[in-house]
Amino acid sequence: MTSPEPQPPAPQPQEPESKDRVYRSVPAIAGGVLLLAITGWLGIDAVISGEGRTPWLALAVLLLVVPLVAAFTLRPAVYAGDDRLRIRNPFRIVVVPWAQVASLRSSYSNEVLTQSGAKYQLWAVPVSLRARKKAARRELRATAQARRETGRDEGRGGARRDKGGFPVDIDQEVMRVRGGLGGGLGRGTVSEGPARAETDRIMDELRGLYEARHETEAARGEVTVRWAYEVLAPAVAGAVLALILVATG
Repeated sequence: MTSPEPQPPAPQPQEPESKDRVYRSVPAIAGGVLLLAITGWLGIDAVISGEGRTPWLALAVLLLVVPLVAAFTLRPAVYAGDDRLRIRNPFRIVVVPWAQVASLRSSYSNEVLTQSGAKYQLWAVPVSLRARKKAARRELRATAQARRETGRDEGRGGARRDKGGFPVDIDQEVMRVRGGLGGGLGRGTVSEGPARAETDRIMDELRGLYEARHETEAARGEVTVRWAYEVLAPAVAGAVLALILVATG
């Protein structure tokens, strides 16, 4: 009597891989699409209806301008994963493991500083001073509103009380109103805290991810930098062709 053949072990369910958080500039993408549409319209019209060297010059300008416009508007993105930060800037792709990050700094631009002293700008997360001023005004209005409401309740014969009859602390009330007005775009949930500009909230998220992951073993590694030859090569070719056509014209 033959013994039954051994059955292969059942496959173990694999844990789903964590997806990167992707940050991009919506105004830059919208502006890039508009610029590409205008450039394409003018360039194609010159190629079709131009005479002499005009079509060739238009093609050279398109070869130069289109990659540069796409590089500065559509290309920039920041990918934040559990183990590393990947920065896609116009001409370079920088991968920085969280253990190599020294700090994430926000001033007139958002930057990541590495342990070696290198600094890389986050093109996809631009600083908007106008948005910061707008967020500051919202916070001041929310603070003033909370204080006015508390003052009215005190003028009616006592401090404001919650549903349980307990006095409401004015500072907690201010934070509640400020948190209610400070929801981020497309985030779904409203976080507590003062009103913040969208790019500043993104930097806060990146700092939180860095604090949570920079000491893990998987976050170790070296910083890598790769030049975007897919952008540089056609742009340089277009510039050289345009110079040749202008010089020999």
